[in-house]
Amino acid sequence: MFRIALLAAAIALPSLTYAQSADEPPIYERRLFDGFEGTDFSPEGGLYYRENFEQSAGTYEFQSAVKRTGNGGLKLSIVPNCPADHDGCSERAEIWEKTELRVPYDKGVWYGFSVKFADPVPSDDHRYLIAQWKREIDPGAEGDFSPFLALRMNSGKLFATVETNHLPPVSAGLDGVPARCAPGHAPVWLRPEVNQMRMLVATDGNWKPEDGSLFNSCTDGITITNHGNPLPDPRSGWIDFVVFTKPGPDGSGHIELFANGQPIITVKGHVGHADKGLGENQYFKFGPYRAADTTDWTLYYDDFRRSPRCEDVLTNGSCPFS
Repeated sequence: MFRIALLAAAIALPSLTYAQSADEPPIYERRLFDGFEGTDFSPEGGLYYRENFEQSAGTYEFQSAVKRTGNGGLKLSIVPNCPADHDGCSERAEIWEKTELRVPYDKGVWYGFSVKFADPVPSDDHRYLIAQWKREIDPGAEGDFSPFLALRMNSGKLFATVETNHLPPVSAGLDGVPARCAPGHAPVWLRPEVNQMRMLVATDGNWKPEDGSLFNSCTDGITITNHGNPLPDPRSGWIDFVVFTKPGPDGSGHIELFANGQPIITVKGHVGHADKGLGENQYFKFGPYRAADTTDWTLYYDDFRRSPRCEDVLTNGSCPFS
């Protein structure tokens, strides 16, 4: 098991380079895969464990006891690590794409990965994430930008959110009262003070209206096509997610979300942020991430893949397009 030591200074990003001939496609179009079969990240996967203070709460382990396919899987765990007087501290054990392989923000790409929640699955009212997609933030940019797409959990229930710049709502509700939106509108949590808003786009089968009390307004900034399949219960065993991401803060965004080969939702419209100081690329990271807590939390991951082609990623379902 690898224990990440507390760092006194920032650690530079990996400096690996990827040779490319003139007749090869762009690096970001390369197919990536890591089944976590060995004792380190595969060169074909383009992944790494980033080292910083929040990540020092985590460990990663290549192990063979819990896996979805093949002979191995990746165990990611976090333990309480935040000082009691450190407001806003988070704890993470996230795996990142290498910087050289990041996809331009205006391009579409398919991701796949499998996750299994270790027992006990946290069931408290708390902030948990298992995967997130973000836009690069250039040095000197002002603000803290949430992921434009995130797979989250609260009270033991999975849900997915999409984030974009603040847009005037079609209806605004009362704090703590979940919105009841008309067809074609999405529940939204408005944050005009930071020029952001977060939309609730998918939930698991155990979700109740009161679970969405944060999303108290309605927006027409996106359209959600619900394909009739809820997100799986986090206690149901291995969940294989497939996601297409194409941000478009101008309204051209597009997201497809599958779980265990079943289509969950299609989202189109305003996806992502366009603020000054944001970078040219999107990036993906996965692993347990939470606000400071007092217990241990473990997830297992397997079968990471990425490609510009759906058929390379969605291996147990029907692709909506290539």
